[in-house]
Amino acid sequence: QVQLVESGGGLVQAGASLRLSCTASGTIFRIDAMGWYRQAPGNQRELVASINSDGSIDDVDSLKGRFIISRDNAKNTVYLQMNNLKPEDTAVYYCFGYFLDHTHRVHDYWGQGTQVTVSS
Repeated sequence: QVQLVESGGGLVQAGASLRLSCTASGTIFRIDAMGWYRQAPGNQRELVASINSDGSIDDVDSLKGRFIISRDNAKNTVYLQMNNLKPEDTAVYYCFGYFLDHTHRVHDYWGQGTQVTVSS
């Protein structure tokens, strides 16, 4: 089993920055991609960004320049630096990861989510 624990959410004013962290623990053989989704009230969960083990990134064009994803493989941790936050960024941010077991089967795990609220 793998656990993902997020931290760094909170209530901020528009224009502020936040840095989310997500650390994986448990029985880890190999981690493939890690990243973040978000879900605002009444909306579907949407991809924010993901980063592969080789450092390649998949992100959303509308968030480029404000949101930066990074990863520390030695710490099994993924980060999301969020700058110039806007009220429309208000959502629950969920960390996810794709983990390979010793048979190379892929399993996805999710964190419980961290609330980000941006006031105008």
